[in-house]
Amino acid sequence: MGDVFKALADPTRRAILDELTDRDGQTLFELVTRLVGRHGLTSSRQAVSQHVDVLGAAGLVTRRREGRYTFHHLDTRPLRALLDRWPQPPPPQEQT
Repeated sequence: MGDVFKALADPTRRAILDELTDRDGQTLFELVTRLVGRHGLTSSRQAVSQHVDVLGAAGLVTRRREGRYTFHHLDTRPLRALLDRWPQPPPPQEQT
């Protein structure tokens, strides 16, 4: 679980997850372009690749290779595991 918290702690990594939520299955080039255009982030391709590696180590991003291209996909299972660990308490009972 520590890897998930570490991955979510960085705003650039959260922006990458936002982009994959908006459009899953992007290449690294597409992610870099969208981070610049939509978020004003000027991270290099290498820096974004390192961020994706951290997200991958946390289980939040998976990769699928197709020919020369690698597509990145969001995996929300680690986030659901966090929610399962600390379930929402039942609503308070109304007093009559």
